[in-house]
Amino acid sequence: MKIDNDFNDIDAFGDNHIGASSDTPMRDDAFDLSKEEKIDIIKDDVRHILETLGLDLTDDSLKGTPNRVAKMFVNEIFGGLDPNKKPSASTFENKYQYGEMLVEKNITVYSTCEHHLLPIVGRAHVAYISKGSVVGLSKMNRIVDYYAKRPQVQERLTIQIVKELQEVLGTEDVACVIDAKHLCVNSRGIRDIESSTVTSEFGGKFKEKETRREFLDYIQLDTQF
Repeated sequence: MKIDNDFNDIDAFGDNHIGASSDTPMRDDAFDLSKEEKIDIIKDDVRHILETLGLDLTDDSLKGTPNRVAKMFVNEIFGGLDPNKKPSASTFENKYQYGEMLVEKNITVYSTCEHHLLPIVGRAHVAYISKGSVVGLSKMNRIVDYYAKRPQVQERLTIQIVKELQEVLGTEDVACVIDAKHLCVNSRGIRDIESSTVTSEFGGKFKEKETRREFLDYIQLDTQF
């Protein structure tokens, strides 16, 4: 999508990413295997890849790599595929009647491009306007982190964050902008180390020009401590 021409300083685009749905594509049998079984299978697959490349896995530096990579895939960088790791985002009554937008900016994003399995590194900026409920600030970070920890395209990640917060808070008034570097662009292919990708998703009141402009102004504040 494109933000209004007035806001061309924040431009959302796709870089030819292909994604059929805002849901992560998962097979029906995705959770039939235990974590330990998945690690064992992936370990063998990684070993086969490295051996095919001609590496000597008896070397002290390499012999533990298949197991390390398998554990990293299952427990860490793709841990967001496990629904049991989804953060419980408890909400609270907005007793102080705060009626303006709340913005959590500069949330660190570490994700993985699903096309080349290379890192996506950047920042997410998330905002909502309460309709009676508020959520703990750290839970917003955890929601971003949960959906980032899976093979992703940035457009889908942006939408998933917004949809999750809309459900948690019971309001459509949620927005997210992500600015990130993709190593599939920076370290291979065109190898453009300067470019970054910006995506956005605006719901409810954030579709209105003035509200959206206010949010974009907030996230450009130079916050230093």
